[in-house]
Amino acid sequence: MQTYQIDKFGALSGLVRHDRANPMLGQGEVLIQVRARSLNYRDLLILRQTYPIPARPGVIPLSDGAGEVVALGAGVTALVVGDRVACSYFPRWQSGRLDLSMVVEQFGCTRDGMLAEFVVADAAAVVKTPEHLSFEEACTLPCAAVTAWNALTAGRTLFLGDTVLTIGTGGVALFAVQFAKLFGARVVALTSDSQKETVLRRLGADEVVDRSQYADWATEVRRLTAGRGVDHVVETGAIDTLPSSLAACAANAEVALVAALGQGALDSAALRGLVSIRRLFVGSRADFETMNRAIALHRLRPVIDRVFAFGDATQAYEHFEAKRHVGKVVIADA
Repeated sequence: MQTYQIDKFGALSGLVRHDRANPMLGQGEVLIQVRARSLNYRDLLILRQTYPIPARPGVIPLSDGAGEVVALGAGVTALVVGDRVACSYFPRWQSGRLDLSMVVEQFGCTRDGMLAEFVVADAAAVVKTPEHLSFEEACTLPCAAVTAWNALTAGRTLFLGDTVLTIGTGGVALFAVQFAKLFGARVVALTSDSQKETVLRRLGADEVVDRSQYADWATEVRRLTAGRGVDHVVETGAIDTLPSSLAACAANAEVALVAALGQGALDSAALRGLVSIRRLFVGSRADFETMNRAIALHRLRPVIDRVFAFGDATQAYEHFEAKRHVGKVVIADA
């Protein structure tokens, strides 16, 4: 099969295309022909060798992909050849709380990922994708979409009419806008580029704040909520924007902290409300399946910025790293 692997960490030149033998199928496993895959920020960190979990040398990268089942191992009964599927970000996390022992096993890091023609996965890690989605759309779900779903559903109850603050136009933020509107929430979306406002409005954002125009954007968010503040924050800006996110919160709000990156610091003013901070790591297989039912019911479609050919995977990484994208960057069939 055709694949890419990380031959050398640190730079994009270490991502090299290879011919490999097709992976062997074991008991309880399925062989998936990967038809599309998408990039996440963690994939850049893995390539640079700055991800918290050391990647295996020579690993095939990318956690997110979608395709179809082409072969079944012994004992697999819940899937059939031809099923359109994706894999859970953490293949061992089925439901309930995340045990840290499950974190170390990840596609595209400690085990081979989706930047290949075929991948083998435990049947228990495989999820059927919504029928109305293309492979290119379905491959955007495992990390970004499940993270956004978890951010809005796994902590403080999201009530009809609550206000949700989203940050930026990356995959998690855009899914969060869409999901928040499904729950009947009001959305205030933060961006650093006024040209991206059209996309946010199209997805349902009620208010868009261009933070390049507001150095103290938390005050502007509070003004837009009549001084009350927001009830939920999907914090994708991480430590750098966390102080302002907290300052924008209403009493008893929740901040879902998606990434703990950056060098920000907190002060007493940022902590003036009764605010909870909940750290999250994507979600379980059960979360993925629940989310997919909502996506199918509402015929929701992911936002795709650009689809690259398999042979142009390096260019896809370059485009993603340059932060020119709005939505997901996809690498299509080999």
